[in-house]
Amino acid sequence: MALRCLQLLRPPHLSLHKSYSPLGLPRVSISDATWRRLSGSPPSSRLLSSSSDQPQLPQATDEGVNQNPQKSIVGDLLDYLNESWTQFHATAEAKRQLLAAGFELLNENDDWDLQPGGRYFFTRNMSCLIAFSIGQKYKVGNGFHIIAAHTDSPCLKLKPRSASSKSGYLTVNVQTYGGGLWHTWFDRDLSLAGRVILRDGNGSFQHRLVRVKRPLLRVPTLAIHLDRTVNSDGFKPNLETHLVPLLATKTEEIQTKSEERTNSNKSPHHHSLLLNALSEEMGCKCEEIMAMELNVCDTQPSCLGGVKNEFIFSGRLDNLASCYCALRSLIDSSDGLSDETAVRMVALFDNEEVGSNSMQGAGAPTMFQAIRRIVDNLVHQSMGEAAFERAIRSSFLVSADMAHGVHPNFSDKHEEHHRPGLQKGLVIKHNANQRYATSAVTAFLFKQVAEIHGLPIQEFVVRNDMGCGSTIGPILASGVGIRTVDCGIPQLSMHSVREICGKEDIDNAYKIFSSFFGNFSEIDKKLSVDF
Repeated sequence: MALRCLQLLRPPHLSLHKSYSPLGLPRVSISDATWRRLSGSPPSSRLLSSSSDQPQLPQATDEGVNQNPQKSIVGDLLDYLNESWTQFHATAEAKRQLLAAGFELLNENDDWDLQPGGRYFFTRNMSCLIAFSIGQKYKVGNGFHIIAAHTDSPCLKLKPRSASSKSGYLTVNVQTYGGGLWHTWFDRDLSLAGRVILRDGNGSFQHRLVRVKRPLLRVPTLAIHLDRTVNSDGFKPNLETHLVPLLATKTEEIQTKSEERTNSNKSPHHHSLLLNALSEEMGCKCEEIMAMELNVCDTQPSCLGGVKNEFIFSGRLDNLASCYCALRSLIDSSDGLSDETAVRMVALFDNEEVGSNSMQGAGAPTMFQAIRRIVDNLVHQSMGEAAFERAIRSSFLVSADMAHGVHPNFSDKHEEHHRPGLQKGLVIKHNANQRYATSAVTAFLFKQVAEIHGLPIQEFVVRNDMGCGSTIGPILASGVGIRTVDCGIPQLSMHSVREICGKEDIDNAYKIFSSFFGNFSEIDKKLSVDF
């Protein structure tokens, strides 16, 4: 079944090989002939809409499989990263894969008709997604086993009025989003991607995603001849005046049109050249573009690297690597629901990098509203008191966000006895001040999930003389009191325009997440804390 699903997700020229993982889960890998493409140009683009009536791929059917535990999901992750330039594209690609795997698309505005054994999902804002599969033996009051991650990454975003000019150049005004390593955005081949609102011919409007793959923008650094002390004093750009991408030179024709608009008090929000590039990509007229929400994106494809091809070089690993491992483990485990007594769920949120306080972020009650609706929908099977509250008490959340691997050139930045390495396993994050939601109990239970299959686990604690970051784990844990463990795939260069992780850690995370869905119901029965 999984092979048929993934065949639908691939361009026809790719060769796929079907196998089972060590966990007995079907998965697909890419033949050697495709590695050249994975290290070079990205797969063909897809223009995806948030509309629920877009053409759906056929549902997969069961097929026999051959045992081969040596295959990997890394090639599929590279495809996902190359499709997912923005949080909108990451959600749309996840939606496409779920539809291909036979999940049913729900609308939050409609009544839901859910059944044990069913597989469902919905999106919010096309940047947040909740997907779940209901065990055949689920009874109201049983728990939800959830993996949560976030779809957003630090980036530059166009301002509402992006058109500007300096010294004979057309420039684009941008906002900084999140805590990026902004110096890494200089001298990169950049472009634009995101969503637009289009007016159609009958007076209605369309929500469309767009991605311009060719380089449109660049933020040039100042030559060292004009900044002689930059190497000794450090590169310290002013984010308002120096981090401004170039779009084009300002020709006489453009200058004349700009002056005409100024004289008529009609200052353009965006350069006509930029609008032309977008309209050409979408096959529409410039005047049909009503609104836009665009990210500045690096155009270099995600690829394998290192002399042994053991690393993944990519933007947005934080946190699309976690998103994909969670999504893939849910899809691949959803055939094994016959003995499942819980609900398996993946929750992908937006806006984690800026605090999660939005309707599509983890600070909104989206996930818990979904849990309540699922419980209410199935309550007719077994009436009982406080079904939602009992379900939350029985639930367990894995908050998956990338972790800090020890840097060989800055190893003193890590606490001496907690230095996670690349290619050495998933990292459990601890913090006594609750910047992470992990407790001794939740860490123990999650380690049991890994130990069943001999999968490695590492642990991270920040130094006492350094501040500690946080993630969606404490937000969700404190929302309704759900047991939570914070974990992540170790990486280097976090929040750079190009990040690094180990490909073995991707497969390890996928296996642990799959084991979590397949085994946690039995593991949880073995430990009682409050009774």
